[in-house]
Amino acid sequence: MRKWMTMALTALLLTGLLAACGGEGEPGNADVDVDLEAFYAAVEEEYGWGNGYMVDIEGEMLDSYYPGLRDIQTKQFVAKMPMMSSVVNEMVFLQCETEDDAAQAAAILQDRINVQANGGAWYPESMEAWSHGIVIQQGTYVAMVASAEHQDEISEGFNQKFL
Repeated sequence: MRKWMTMALTALLLTGLLAACGGEGEPGNADVDVDLEAFYAAVEEEYGWGNGYMVDIEGEMLDSYYPGLRDIQTKQFVAKMPMMSSVVNEMVFLQCETEDDAAQAAAILQDRINVQANGGAWYPESMEAWSHGIVIQQGTYVAMVASAEHQDEISEGFNQKFL
């Protein structure tokens, strides 16, 4: 009987310890705290987008490109695009109040990609680049990356923040 109790208590203790550690590093983990401004600043520095190359998407342009996005409550919001460039390079990073809000934001961002990829971007090369755009949701965090030159690197960098 003693041996059985010892094994049961040991198993219970190990289960408790594993449960306490289990959430670390899982994508979308609520404990993850990512500074989206700092993430974008690092991307901007990495690719040499200084001197006003990328500008904020705001006001009427924000409403036109992402209808309904402004209505979603966010904790953090970064939306950038080139001021003047023929190269597709548009990205949005945000943290919502809830995962449901994040899913709604992700749908709005995916709509932007779909519209641009299906003719909204006008030029065949631009539409092709937009067709590779991606929306990523990690819990309450969402990213939209449409970058002809750095798509995979930026997307992977965002995902790495949640490992």
